[in-house]
Amino acid sequence: MQAILATDRTDVVGIADTAPEMVHAALGMASGAVVADGLDGLLDLGLDGVVIATPSALHAEQSIRALRRGVTVFCQKPLGRTAGEVEAVLQAAQDADRLLGVDLSYRATEGMIRIRDLIRSGALGPVHAIDLVFHNAYGPDKPWFYDAALSGGGCLMDLGVHLIDLALWVLDFPPVADVGGHLYAKGDRLPAASAMVEDYAVATVTLATGCVLRIACSWHLHAGQDAVISAAFYGRDGGAALRNLDGSFYDFVAERYSGTARQTLAAPPDAWGGRNGAEWAIRLAECNCFDPMTLRLVDVAKVLDRIYGR
Repeated sequence: MQAILATDRTDVVGIADTAPEMVHAALGMASGAVVADGLDGLLDLGLDGVVIATPSALHAEQSIRALRRGVTVFCQKPLGRTAGEVEAVLQAAQDADRLLGVDLSYRATEGMIRIRDLIRSGALGPVHAIDLVFHNAYGPDKPWFYDAALSGGGCLMDLGVHLIDLALWVLDFPPVADVGGHLYAKGDRLPAASAMVEDYAVATVTLATGCVLRIACSWHLHAGQDAVISAAFYGRDGGAALRNLDGSFYDFVAERYSGTARQTLAAPPDAWGGRNGAEWAIRLAECNCFDPMTLRLVDVAKVLDRIYGR
């Protein structure tokens, strides 16, 4: 909300939340807003756009409901628990010709933007290997994250979605050739179609270009710090990586590698947290129409489905 309001292009006219303390906090930023009774109450206000930040099981259904009312959507990730849910939302956005945004927030870090531009310029040569890590020493504090029916999955759905998206986005979404992975809960390998959600996941994704992604993510890992986050890209002519500093979830440095030498591409401070939402609000004010690039969101969902064995 802070980032969207700071654009000076959008007014917050309605708020709905099941938590009274969240309503109170939101009204502190948008004192004239109506407190509505759920999503339908918000849609009845005649909105241009709605931000959906609810448990994952609700994302697809609520996004479709809004889009069918002609209201553009900015949704928390994941857009859907499965590729089928994501495809249904994308179809609704196309049918309504409405803008659809998803908060895959790490795309908006200055470091990842610099790395993407470096790779797409050809400066690193063909990229053949990408190592992606997101370990959270705590894990989510809301019970619904641990209910597969509500979350769609564990740490892979929560954190791995960012890693897979970053790799495919940076490379401009090449076709995926092969996917394999293993899921664990409390140190034990999970069987296929387990009702438990994973707290550790490892996966290998091979792209049609020959590039191999190695992915590892977790909740409640004995990581020695709050978080371990990195995305490293290796090409024939050089490398580049984004990594968090001192266990921070928010502070990142991006570097370019050449042999044993390194060059800083980006460093803190970088107020990236609400940047995607702000960009969505600006685009909404300028052209509330469907963006075909949004269709690539299903590529990430299909990789997740294959790791989960769906």
